[in-house]
Amino acid sequence: MVLFGGLLSIKAIVFLTFSVFAIAAVGYLLGRITINGVSLGTAGVFIIALLFGAFFYTPLGNQLVVSMTSEDLQTVLHTSYVSGALKIVENIGLVLFVTSVGFIAGPSFFGDLKKNFKSYILLGLLIIVVGGIACAACSVFDIRVFGRSKEEVGAMLVGLLSGSLTSTPAFSAAKATVTSEELEAIVAVGHGIAYLFGVIGVVLFVQLVPKFVKADMDAERSKLSESAPEAPCKLTGKEMELDPFGFGIFSIVAILGIFIGSIKVGNFSLTTTGGCLILALVFGHFQKFGNISVTPHESTLKVFRELGLMFFLMGAGVAGGASFVKYFEWVYFIYGIIMTLVPMIAGFFFAKFVLKLNLLNNLGSICGGMTSTPALGTLISTAGTEKVAGAYASTYPIALVAVVVVSQVLIIIFR
Repeated sequence: MVLFGGLLSIKAIVFLTFSVFAIAAVGYLLGRITINGVSLGTAGVFIIALLFGAFFYTPLGNQLVVSMTSEDLQTVLHTSYVSGALKIVENIGLVLFVTSVGFIAGPSFFGDLKKNFKSYILLGLLIIVVGGIACAACSVFDIRVFGRSKEEVGAMLVGLLSGSLTSTPAFSAAKATVTSEELEAIVAVGHGIAYLFGVIGVVLFVQLVPKFVKADMDAERSKLSESAPEAPCKLTGKEMELDPFGFGIFSIVAILGIFIGSIKVGNFSLTTTGGCLILALVFGHFQKFGNISVTPHESTLKVFRELGLMFFLMGAGVAGGASFVKYFEWVYFIYGIIMTLVPMIAGFFFAKFVLKLNLLNNLGSICGGMTSTPALGTLISTAGTEKVAGAYASTYPIALVAVVVVSQVLIIIFR
């Protein structure tokens, strides 16, 4: 069996397949542990994936290899199979998750966007600009205190910024802007170091804030319904469906979303996340074209959303765990924490006291402004409603464009 340019043994395939289910099983058990009402939920999968990557995988150039001595498993050593397999798991998960979120948020999205459009733009920009300022401040501090090269510090800190915001587009833009392969590697290291807290920090934030402010979640859900009223169902039950569960239309939207997301204007593209999200929002809004249903069943979307989030966290976690152990330095980790917390806290208070957004719209916008897919999954569970996805979907594209621009500007400044 030839995959990704290498001959794989049956034992290697079994090991990698076993890994996926083992990480999921242990991760969900960890996610169920609750302390003072706070739990990791699906993000428990991410923690176990990180540990699994740290102990069983080793970065080798731009690849990951199995850190085991078995001759059969070492058949993958000189191939890109492990990295490729993990990337496939991560990308499939991302497509499943964001497309499901788009379909679910679609019916109420445009009404919410019309009412809060200016607020979402301002909040998305504020979060990214504050993150960029925090990144610049950490860079200046590092140059003055540790005397490191200005160009190397700039590359490392912008990598940290992209990891703090869990932003693949910012990561790609930063790598494309630096002037050498060595600096590209430094960007990658920074991204890997900051990614851990970038995920966990926002996940915990959206759970802890409602507890700190002693929010009445029933009242908050009512406020959210007022600002994002559910559009009436446009389906009569007589529409033609491609299949009983909606797998067919889901796949069509995913394919078109991936294509739209791959279109580049300069160094910018919507990416798979943006393309699938936007197209699913449109299809979810219209629900049908003529007599043809173009939205999957709600039960299908909820299963795909959870399955997608699990796969995404698993693929990203294993790769992140391997790099994290190899390149970890406390000072860089602290910079990453600063770049996650400062823009998130600033955005929350700006949305609360200046924009006057209700709590759930506020937190949904924070998830979008931080471009945090895992945190959205957690917020949906915490809020007990899918409608928070509307605020995420509205803020996300603004933040996506802004973080790419800010990352490129920072790289140029610190050359």
